[in-house]
Order: sequence, then structure tokens, then C-alpha cells
Amino acid sequence: MTDVTDARYLRLTVDLVVEVTDVGALQAAALKEIRNPEADLEEGERQEQIDLVNADETGAAALQWLIEPDHVLSLVEHIDEVEPREAMLGVEPSDGSLEDEEDEEHDHDHDHV
Repeated sequence: MTDVTDARYLRLTVDLVVEVTDVGALQAAALKEIRNPEADLEEGERQEQIDLVNADETGAAALQWLIEPDHVLSLVEHIDEVEPREAMLGVEPSDGSLEDEEDEEHDHDHDHV
């Protein structure tokens, strides 16, 4: 068991750009998940999510629906020395490149140790 005085919290930030090759198929996959009777949604919530996915021409809402929280946590689950505390996922439209977006947000030189 880890001594509380030794505990440290680290924020892991991952940016991933994907190309959506078929928005319709992506939306259809998300709608299938939303309509699944095992989805933990009230009927009003279900319809709200269906409308959101259908209205989003970028596919971001559909992709966010298809990514399971466990997928994010699996990035560190194999590391015994860390324990995931909290995870949040956001999907938004991009220009297709991390370069420009990261230059504005981060001023880090990742080539140096």
C-alpha cells in the first residue's frame, strides 16, 4: 500500500486526431448503441442523444458515444504503480493536425529530457 505522503497526482493529456471516412456509418454505429435497451438512458435522454448525434455533421458526438471510459483508463491499467482517479473525454472538430493546435496551447519543447 502506498504511503499517502508518497502519493503524487499526474495529469495525463493525450491528443489524437482521427479522420472520419464515413460520418453516416459512424453515426449509425452510435445510434445503435444509444438505441440499445441496455443503454442506461431514460426515454427523453435517449431521444436527446439521438437528436444530438443526427444534428452533428462532424461526427464528434457519435465518436464520443462510441468511446468507452474503460478505453481511456486502459492507457494506465497495466502500470502497478499508478491508480486511475478520474478521467474525462472530449471530442471536437479539428483541422486535421496537432501541430497548429498544440503550438497555441502548449509551449513545450518535447525534444529535451
